[in-house]
Amino acid sequence: MAIYSFQGHIPVIHKSSFVHPLAAVTGNVIIGKNCYIGPGAALRGDWGEIILEDGVNVQENCTIHMFPGKQVLLKESAHVGHGAVIHGAVLGKNCMIGMNSVIMDDVIIGDECIVGAMAFVKAEAVFSERQLIVGNPAKAIKEVSEEMIAWKTAGTKLYQQLPADCYESLQETEPLRELPKERPAQQDFYKTLNEIKRQG
Repeated sequence: MAIYSFQGHIPVIHKSSFVHPLAAVTGNVIIGKNCYIGPGAALRGDWGEIILEDGVNVQENCTIHMFPGKQVLLKESAHVGHGAVIHGAVLGKNCMIGMNSVIMDDVIIGDECIVGAMAFVKAEAVFSERQLIVGNPAKAIKEVSEEMIAWKTAGTKLYQQLPADCYESLQETEPLRELPKERPAQQDFYKTLNEIKRQG
């Protein structure tokens, strides 16, 4: 893992969480239980504090940073999609931030909100819980339905299982040079989202 201290601040990462070796975590960063940090993600707690509560995932090539003296808070089960930028914002419990979206300074995203892919949420915007937020500049267009939040929650459960799966089976390797006669079936590893949703 690329873990760096900065001005005496050493990242705190719970043993159940997984930070990919190609991610970078710097300085005043606290990562709770069962969190997943994907390759290419950068969590830079040099000018302020970054807190990830339990069950958060930060996917590939995401950036988390802030202006000096600010805190970034990702509450329990927040889900940050590939390539998103979180800069000095607060993300509510069980929210989802879509791929390549940008969440700016002093934004508050309410619990169980869904931010669409490539949305730009301007500084100091505040959204109440269960809002579907899209566009540039982003605005709330409707409430998140029970079906939408069930789908989101099911997807996040896969990411909460992923740290344990990575510790069990992820290892650097050389590629095969030809296709073997048999390969593991993906279904052996992960249930479908529909199966997870049915289990509640």
